[in-house]
Amino acid sequence: MTHSNDLPSFWAAAAAVFLLAGVIKGVIGLGLPTVSMALLALWMSPVQAAALLIVPSLVTNIWQTGPRATFMPVLRRIGGMQVGVVIGTLGGALWLGVPAGAWASVALGVALLLYAGWSLTGRQLHVSDAQARWLGPLVGVVTGLVTAVTGVFAVPAVPYLQALGFQRDALIQAMGISFTTSTVVLAIGLAGNGGYPMSAVGASLAMLVPAVGGMVLGTWLRKRLPVAVFRRCFLVGLALLGSYMVVRALA
Repeated sequence: MTHSNDLPSFWAAAAAVFLLAGVIKGVIGLGLPTVSMALLALWMSPVQAAALLIVPSLVTNIWQTGPRATFMPVLRRIGGMQVGVVIGTLGGALWLGVPAGAWASVALGVALLLYAGWSLTGRQLHVSDAQARWLGPLVGVVTGLVTAVTGVFAVPAVPYLQALGFQRDALIQAMGISFTTSTVVLAIGLAGNGGYPMSAVGASLAMLVPAVGGMVLGTWLRKRLPVAVFRRCFLVGLALLGSYMVVRALA
């Protein structure tokens, strides 16, 4: 971490980011690593941002893997994809290194634009169980490569999981399982590349408090807000952030 990490303003801004990201995750079931990476990368390197999000992302995603009664049936449907995520993330970390530099910011911006653009179209793919046997591992590998480069787990994992036809609760659980896998393997990849020093563990642990607080608040808000409207605003915001990151990195 840089010396700027010691500044109160740095930590206040980082805590605000994780609070906001936790609220979004509590309402729509995803967005904590995506929002965190997008906002933190506006004033720190992508690898610093990725190291900070490990603990908050892991804990909130494990929370999202419940209830235990339906855990194994959901895991069986997405098991091949999880194997692909492990291979893609570790392979990407070894091949491409940790998220760093202007090119990583461009890649993150493009990933955010693609995900937001696709989601805003409202289009829905449909993947059969037979197709999932070969498509799941492939989607997992691609998701792993994107994770290794950008620290974002949503592309193309979320569109694929939506295409499997899960009911709402099962879809949120499937995303929790997939994001947990990505978080653990990303931490291993960062550590293997020297991108996750022990000094980052305490900082990441500190960000757990605002992240969990935000998720609790978001879960409360989910029962009171029209989720479709909130989700649309969230996706538009991601698209704007992605555009800004690409333009800033290429300017």
